[in-house]
Amino acid sequence: MKHLLLSILFVAVVLGCKETKNDNVKIVTAEEMQSILELEEVQLIDVRTPEEFSEGFIKDAQNIDFYSDTFEEDILKLDKTKPVILYCKSGRRSAACSEKLIEAGFVKVYDLEGGITQWKHQGYGVELSN
Repeated sequence: MKHLLLSILFVAVVLGCKETKNDNVKIVTAEEMQSILELEEVQLIDVRTPEEFSEGFIKDAQNIDFYSDTFEEDILKLDKTKPVILYCKSGRRSAACSEKLIEAGFVKVYDLEGGITQWKHQGYGVELSN
């Protein structure tokens, strides 16, 4: 039973980290993302719900809820000429959002492989809302 649960969890994580179809989107590991955050001036976007965001987020992240009615408008307020790093819980929502950003004309889009779950698993810290 334990092995079955672990297998199901593994499959869910792998499927949640699906590669994007667009070559303009770069899937990055937590380590690569940490380097990008240190070297480039980027827009870090957390596309989880406000409730998920309040449970912990990556430092300097801006929350734009993928499920919000104003999501399309909110992403268009970002600077299309600056790199964007997207993340969610496991990678599905950020993958879908990255496609929307490319379609909207953003020049450089990064998607965190495995989302904040993988970020924390790799030992990187998160901030808590006040």
